Amino acid sequence: MPKTNKTRALELVKVFNEWAERFGINTPLRTAHALAQFFHESNALNAVEENLNYSADGLLKVFPKYFNKENVKDYARQPEKIANRVYANRMGNGDEKSGDGWKYRGRGIVQITGKSNVIAYEKSGFCNGKVSEHPEWLAQSPGAYKSAMWFWYANGCNQLADRDDAIAVTKRINGGTNGLSERMYYLRRFKREFGL
Repeated sequence: MPKTNKTRALELVKVFNEWAERFGINTPLRTAHALAQFFHESNALNAVEENLNYSADGLLKVFPKYFNKENVKDYARQPEKIANRVYANRMGNGDEKSGDGWKYRGRGIVQITGKSNVIAYEKSGFCNGKVSEHPEWLAQSPGAYKSAMWFWYANGCNQLADRDDAIAVTKRINGGTNGLSERMYYLRRFKREFGL
């Protein structure tokens, strides 16, 4: 497992202590599940911005819907172009030329992605300022952590955690079961920390 970013861990503890009750992350089981997901999604709090620096082979493997042998070389190792292509015309983003894919790429410790998600967070009442105009705030404290807690709450993850259903929580956070073994490792670790 990657080494935890200690500076971000301290920032997370501060924000978590201030906001956990408001987001209903208020039992040991909910906290263990939330932290397990947050740690996996952020590579042990080392990543607060989506890395889109894919090789040609990586693009073909991860995004086969958007890339093929004919166009992949035009995009490989060009994160801005990649984001604008894979996030175009979805999640509230405009077309590839709009630049929305890059502007609203994943940020924060759960990678809030897409204009519609950023606007939903902005309108939630838990966000200070126009994060839709300044999505880079989601990669800074406290936004990187508070946005993750909001996403957790807004997507019903507390109820899934109450059932101790790590697969359902993972699907809600990630859309699939990507990285499930690492998420389970973190879940076991945090359950031990909380005496579960």
